[in-house]
Amino acid sequence: MAARGLFTSRIGFILAAAGSAVGLGNIWGFPTKVAENGGAAFVVMYLCMAFLLAYPVLMAELIIGRAKRRNMIDALHSISGNFLGTLTGSIGAITVILILSFYAIVAGWMTSHLVDATLSVVSVNMPWLTEGSIARNILFMAIFLVFTCIVVIGGVTNGIERWSVRLMPTLLLLIISLIVYVSTQNGAMDGWKAFLVPDVARVLEPGLMIDAMGQAFFSMSLGVGTMLVYGSYIQKQENLPKLGASVALVDIGVAILAGMLIIPAMYVALANGVEIFDQGKLIEGPTLIFQVLPSLFATMGFVGTIVATAFFALMVIAALTSSISMLEVPVAFLVDNKGMRRKKATILLSLLVFVLSSIIVLNFDVLFGFVITLTTEYSQPLLGLVLCIFAGWIWRRNEILTELKQGNESAEQSLFWKIWPWYVKFVCPVVIATMFYRSVV
Repeated sequence: MAARGLFTSRIGFILAAAGSAVGLGNIWGFPTKVAENGGAAFVVMYLCMAFLLAYPVLMAELIIGRAKRRNMIDALHSISGNFLGTLTGSIGAITVILILSFYAIVAGWMTSHLVDATLSVVSVNMPWLTEGSIARNILFMAIFLVFTCIVVIGGVTNGIERWSVRLMPTLLLLIISLIVYVSTQNGAMDGWKAFLVPDVARVLEPGLMIDAMGQAFFSMSLGVGTMLVYGSYIQKQENLPKLGASVALVDIGVAILAGMLIIPAMYVALANGVEIFDQGKLIEGPTLIFQVLPSLFATMGFVGTIVATAFFALMVIAALTSSISMLEVPVAFLVDNKGMRRKKATILLSLLVFVLSSIIVLNFDVLFGFVITLTTEYSQPLLGLVLCIFAGWIWRRNEILTELKQGNESAEQSLFWKIWPWYVKFVCPVVIATMFYRSVV
């Protein structure tokens, strides 16, 4: 246990776990889904899904992780005592490796644009940095993976925690500063209206609800073992429900802040003559980040180069805080189960991800969208469903309560214990299964 390391402080864990949750899904996925799904109507449903579905699953991962002090595969095998746990954990590990494989490509794009924006400040122009060539994609994907590898090699205390307590406050400072600046520009108020004024009639639309559930699961890194592994590094005296609530609140808060930045920025771009609609819908994803917003920055002159540098620094930091948690999942397995040294395990897995990412880059049109759909729309929700079954039906209830009492002697009398066990047992599986069925059909 000592060899695996522990988070040394409560704030260290909260920032690390929130950093895992806060990623590119918050910064570019959430705002455009808000704009497409009735503005604040989506925000309301996202908040509901975050607390009614994502938070209970988050707690299942944290409780299992701290109780078992193992990686996802070994922890779930310990609960089930048979191949079911091993199979579920293995699928989770494979899923997180595949997610990191496409994530590293996107993060590489962010890194190349950050370098380009930084060079633009000193009037150095290198168009190659922002052109979608295979060489550019592989080079910067590799650079990003090297950064991720270095952090994970440092371990829990000297790597993940040390960097998280530096990167997360920087991320928050950058995003708030950019919100303040963008809000002073022409067109920003139209963006604020699009973000804050709800289309009440759309609140209960099935498509909106499915998008909200998917966004909540993906943005909180659920189902793939990141929170379970981070949970295994939590001190026994910590109150898990409060810690989990803190992580959820920070993640939701950053998602809301991202919306407060991106949506007004898009309407500022519109006021500056940049097209932000495609067939009546707001442009989203890579086109938004790599075409619409850079076009906006270009209209701002020298100030635009500063804003672009800050924005892409924000994106790289968000990507890095998530990628280190993803890489930690399979690393923890090799260290725990195979007795491999952390440095060797991290390098081997980083090389594996590099190979997979390179294959995706070389077959981009076929594999990129397929891997994203397979992992985030199918695998993650199903893994979240199975984790609910483990926590609600397979794991003994008295063992769960014993673990909760480690950080709160009166846990049995708490509101959390009166609601969560039956909720995660009956409500979450039914709702997740129903939503997944609707999304597939």
